[in-house]
Amino acid sequence: MKIGIIGAGFIGRTVASLAVKQDHQVMLSNSRGPETLTSTVMAIGCKAGTVEEAAKFGDIVVVAIPLKNYQSVPSKPLSGKIVVDSNNYYPERDGHIPDLDSKKTTTSELLAKHLPDSKVVKAFNAILAEDLDKDGRPSGSPDRRALPIAGDDADAKKLVSDLLDQFGFDVVDVGVLGEGWRFERAKPAYCVPLDSTGLKQALASADPNIDMPEGSWRH
Repeated sequence: MKIGIIGAGFIGRTVASLAVKQDHQVMLSNSRGPETLTSTVMAIGCKAGTVEEAAKFGDIVVVAIPLKNYQSVPSKPLSGKIVVDSNNYYPERDGHIPDLDSKKTTTSELLAKHLPDSKVVKAFNAILAEDLDKDGRPSGSPDRRALPIAGDDADAKKLVSDLLDQFGFDVVDVGVLGEGWRFERAKPAYCVPLDSTGLKQALASADPNIDMPEGSWRH
């Protein structure tokens, strides 16, 4: 499968590395241009391209950029494609977004509104990059970690779930995209290592008006 990645930060690079290890074709991009990624793509074994090229390249395209830049994601080349949203809302970095502060929408719904012809799936946002790299386990392992996803398209979620399974994680489907708030920043399931049972409990306990203490998920 071809995987395009928009954003070459910690999560973008880690997803690229894991995907290459599973024999997927990967194109990594960032806002500064492919010439800034030479050493990175050589180390990973993937391609480098512009954001537009990565969007056109991927059968699945992962968006791994600061949320404040979500409107820079090109919509036309992503029409009809599966877009994996790994964004999180940090007001101190992104500035205050009134519709998120008032709980009128979620981070992924913002991106989906910007990409109306794409199939957006929320994933990869509720795990630290270092854990994504090291916590994967073979299917059936007793200590296998679970990760949450959300989305409105069942086929898109199945494909993303298969990818997460290849990376070594069980998957808990939280439901429609609007339920993605349950594993956004500062909720009980955010970046906390849990198996499927524990993750389901954490997701069920989430309250839209109660946040976990800042940084409590860093271990």
